Amino acid sequence: MSNELNVSFEFFPPATEKMEETLWQSVKRLETIKPKFVSVTYGAGGSTRERTHRTVMRIQNETSLKPAAHLTCVDASQDEINQIIQNYWDEGIRHIVALRGDPKAGIGEKYVPRKDGYANAEALVEGIKKIGDFEISVAAYPEKHPESKNLQADLDNLKAKIDAGATRAITQMFFDNDLYYRFLDACEKAGINVPILPGIAPVNNFSGITKFAKMCGTTVPKRLYQRFVGLDDDPETRKMVAAAVAVEQVTDLYKHGIRDYHIYTMNRADLTFAICHQLKHID
Repeated sequence: MSNELNVSFEFFPPATEKMEETLWQSVKRLETIKPKFVSVTYGAGGSTRERTHRTVMRIQNETSLKPAAHLTCVDASQDEINQIIQNYWDEGIRHIVALRGDPKAGIGEKYVPRKDGYANAEALVEGIKKIGDFEISVAAYPEKHPESKNLQADLDNLKAKIDAGATRAITQMFFDNDLYYRFLDACEKAGINVPILPGIAPVNNFSGITKFAKMCGTTVPKRLYQRFVGLDDDPETRKMVAAAVAVEQVTDLYKHGIRDYHIYTMNRADLTFAICHQLKHID
């Protein structure tokens, strides 16, 4: 049976002409799926600030998609960030993904807020709401943020962001659905009652994604390693296995009542398109 898809996609701003070409081919293909929104990431320390803005505005002006602009607290004053927020409002952007952001020195380094900046994502959400009635998405971590003392501290932080005015949470990527289900239960007990979209990461590059998962504290189950073993030099088979793994994950989520999905596209359309095709036809 055919179902309406409640999906959203994440893109990142391209750094080269070739990457730009790949991004816009993917945007055009995935536009046909009619996602609820598409988000555009923001590099550590605001390193992609101009490219993020340029990509957001091109999506706004040249497609039927609704863009959401990522914004972080890192390495900028409140005045600078407020001006970015005001500019987005004036340009018709109505959705911001509000994040504390990774330290400029990289994931794993100590985060030190600027004295004249926003201290954290909760403060950023409050600041955004003072400027305009934006839709605001924030990050959630089924296995807790690497810097959090424990899951309860992480839940307290998420609730603070929601209470400050956020309208939804999007999770860090995960590969064990049971962790997500337990996280939803914990959020409900904590009084967090906004949609919590599962962040789905198709495995385009297994070795790359396992390195990133380690930095983020994301569990990569042994069964996933077993699926990709011996495929380092076989990209075609690896792509087929990656599609099967992603489809299995969203099928299980669907059967557990999940109807909203946020897909980390890595600016490539094929695996994301396969996932969405499957979601349309789950009985």
